[in-house]
Amino acid sequence: MSALLKKFVYWLPTLLWMSLIFSFSSQPALHASPVGWQDLLIKKTAHVTEYFVLALLFGYSLRHTTHFSRAKQLIFTILFIIIYASSDEFHQLFILTRDGRVTDVLIDTFGGCMGLIFYRIFSAPGRV
Repeated sequence: MSALLKKFVYWLPTLLWMSLIFSFSSQPALHASPVGWQDLLIKKTAHVTEYFVLALLFGYSLRHTTHFSRAKQLIFTILFIIIYASSDEFHQLFILTRDGRVTDVLIDTFGGCMGLIFYRIFSAPGRV
């Protein structure tokens, strides 16, 4: 397998997950529950979960396609999560019944950081 194809294979899950997040964000807002606090809890849990997984996938992709140190992998992943979450919220400004929120970027970033902590605990020593 060529080096480029190998890199693509490592990045494909990350790209597919990003596409899934974009797809969800392109849908009009729906209520997950008729009870206000439950609806909020479900939606914010979805944010944390989406970006938890994205951080895992992005970190895995970086680990297998770069020679970055653990610190650089961590920094790049956090920056990527913040930028992608911000772009996702900006995108939602153009979707009927949706809006972009800074608090959602913070929640997404929290989910991404939790994913990084999980990844670091369970990854091989010497790597993020």
